[in-house]
Amino acid sequence: MTIVRASQLVKRFGPVTAVHELNLTVGEGEVAGLLGPNGAGKSTTLHMLLGLITPDAGSIELFGKELSRHRTEVLSQVNFAASYVDLPGVLRVREVLDAFARLYALRRPAHRVAEVIELFELGPLGRRQMMALSSGQRTRVQLAKALLNAPRLLVLDEPTANLDPDAGDRIRGLLSRLAAENGTSMLITSHNMREVERMCDRIHFLSGGRIVAAGSAKELAGRYEAEDLEEVFLKVARG
Repeated sequence: MTIVRASQLVKRFGPVTAVHELNLTVGEGEVAGLLGPNGAGKSTTLHMLLGLITPDAGSIELFGKELSRHRTEVLSQVNFAASYVDLPGVLRVREVLDAFARLYALRRPAHRVAEVIELFELGPLGRRQMMALSSGQRTRVQLAKALLNAPRLLVLDEPTANLDPDAGDRIRGLLSRLAAENGTSMLITSHNMREVERMCDRIHFLSGGRIVAAGSAKELAGRYEAEDLEEVFLKVARG
């Protein structure tokens, strides 16, 4: 089943076309990467898929239904995490998760909060205020929040940017298991090429608001005669 289908997306900000006739699909259980240099249109694309901004042209289908016509239904099956998004600093970790569990109208909110706290080893942090956490700890809370509603589609913008190597490795393993065992689809942006190589089934490179290349890490390396994905990135970024 196709979980995400974006067709001929266009988004302009004044005279600047941030996304130009972009086509993108993500299948069930697929982990897809969206890569490109700063200003390539990655965040704008994610924000359109999340319904935060409206395309100037083109269409978006999530789970086979048009986002514009079935917004509440489809977005209830989606969640998002980004290292640059702040959660309320005065609230304690458990309070934040409790609040979102109720916002998502979960049937057993306390049970689900306990599950994600255990999953992300947040127990010792439960009574601490968000403002007192390190950047890596806040990232783990963000990811726990994003899994509360057991989303069918998880959108992640630089999900492990603030994590140390050990924590980052654990989180990548956890996310990969979710895709393999639960069929969770994911769309990830990252500047960590080793992370993308490890996690993503298919990678889409953006440049100037367009997808200029797509394929597995191995396919892209072969197409660009590169040793690894980082070299592919440099070749794409430098034209």
